[in-house]
Amino acid sequence: MNRITPRYGQPPCRQSPPISATSSSGGRLWRAANPHLDEARRADLVAQLMQARRAVKTARAAADPDAEDAAHRAVDVAKIALGERGPVWWQDGAPDLNRTMARNSPYADWFAALPPDDAG
Repeated sequence: MNRITPRYGQPPCRQSPPISATSSSGGRLWRAANPHLDEARRADLVAQLMQARRAVKTARAAADPDAEDAAHRAVDVAKIALGERGPVWWQDGAPDLNRTMARNSPYADWFAALPPDDAG
C-alpha cells in the first residue's frame, strides 16, 4: 500500500484507501481535506484550525466551558471550510465514510490486507 504524504500534522503511518476522499488512522476512515483548495487558502484554514485547537486546550486547562464551546465551534468552522466536515466536496457519487471503521466499510478487504503495523 502507498503511504500518503503527511499533511496537517498527520503521522506518516496513515494509509490511503482506494478512494482519495479519505485517509485511515487507527482503523477508522477520516475525510480528507478538499484537494481543490488553493495552497494559500488551505494554509490559512489549517492555521485557523490549529489556533482553534490550541484554544480548546487552553480553555480546558482554565476550566472555562464557555471558552471551550467557542473554541470547538471555531474548530468546526475551520474543518467545514477545509472540506473535512459538512457537505462533501467530491462529485463522483462516492459515499461519505467519515469516521466509519474500515473493517465495516466497503474497503474492509483493503484494510484487512494492510500489514499489522499500518492497519492501526
